[in-house]
Amino acid sequence: MLAAFFIPVALTAPSALAQTVVATVTLPAGGVPYYAAYDSAKGEIFVANYGSNTVDVISDSTNAVVATVKVGALAWGVAYDSGKGEVFVTNNGDNTISVISDASNTVVATVNVGAAPQGVAYDSAKGEVFVANQGANTVSVISDATNAVVATVNVGAAPTGVAYDSAKGEVFVPNRSANTVSVISDSTNTVVATVNAGANPTGVAYDSAKGEVFVANFGANTTSVISDSTNAVVATVNVGGNPYGVAYDPAKGEVFVANFGTNTVSVISDSTNGVVATVNVGARSYGVAYDSAKGEVFVTNRGDNTVSVISDGSSTSTAASSSSTASTSTSASGSGGVPEFPYQLLAAAVFTLLIAASYLLVRSRTSNPGQLGGSRSLDQGSQL
Repeated sequence: MLAAFFIPVALTAPSALAQTVVATVTLPAGGVPYYAAYDSAKGEIFVANYGSNTVDVISDSTNAVVATVKVGALAWGVAYDSGKGEVFVTNNGDNTISVISDASNTVVATVNVGAAPQGVAYDSAKGEVFVANQGANTVSVISDATNAVVATVNVGAAPTGVAYDSAKGEVFVPNRSANTVSVISDSTNTVVATVNAGANPTGVAYDSAKGEVFVANFGANTTSVISDSTNAVVATVNVGGNPYGVAYDPAKGEVFVANFGTNTVSVISDSTNGVVATVNVGARSYGVAYDSAKGEVFVTNRGDNTVSVISDGSSTSTAASSSSTASTSTSASGSGGVPEFPYQLLAAAVFTLLIAASYLLVRSRTSNPGQLGGSRSLDQGSQL
């Protein structure tokens, strides 16, 4: 009977690594984290702190803050430039970009851009960085060789996020006030298409396997899926309240969407365009960054000045096993795929009760042969 109980529970219980919060990193006081970016060369996460005009650097091996870098006013967006080993940070309050060397964690250049810059993305083919200027309805194009603006592109009203499509050589920019996405060719630095999205599109991520772009619609509680071959919306996915940041996980073929209004992350399968899990995180979840080396997703929580670290289940080696530090606390709740486990556990319990009842019935009958024979006669009579 004990075996009958434990076997189905073991089979149906979710893996401790499957879409589970494995650590929570508490940032220095006053930060208010916005966007984040993963530095693959250093194994670090760079988090822009709007409230303290800083960028915190988190080691993904210890989930601890290892450096804090002073940048411009109201740090917002972050992008990692793998070609230069640099991190570009948008400063919404002073219309500049801070360029941080990841070798020294110091600012090596400051670039003037348009009004109220927010989202930013690195174009590896061109060696350029694209910056959405929310207050100017433009995108600034920065050469990483000179740290100078080489082009300014007019887009829709209130551009927010930016994503680079390496297969098409294009940059996708959601325009929050226009409910559209501008598609920029990086060879001409001109808009080649405008796609209608949901209400108040904000965050955006490129899915290289599917050739699709996922756009979070803050005002519609949905995510639009755009085909980069047709520049048309091919699916609309219902997610949590007020979705903002988006990140693509190529190892799992999944897209992680931070829901600012419900303190959750929706996990979308790019094969079905359906939500396969919902993960509870910190308050006012906002930015998302995928760490390919660890198989983890880092989510900034504006409301409680923390970063939630989610395991996507693709790696057996997670930072949850590392010792806690002063800036890190391991999640005790292990918040995982909410829709799945309760139903599996209920099925396991029902299955166990059926086995136990059958066992007791057979035992009682076999211990009294006469009763067993009577039961057979009763059964035969009922069949007639």
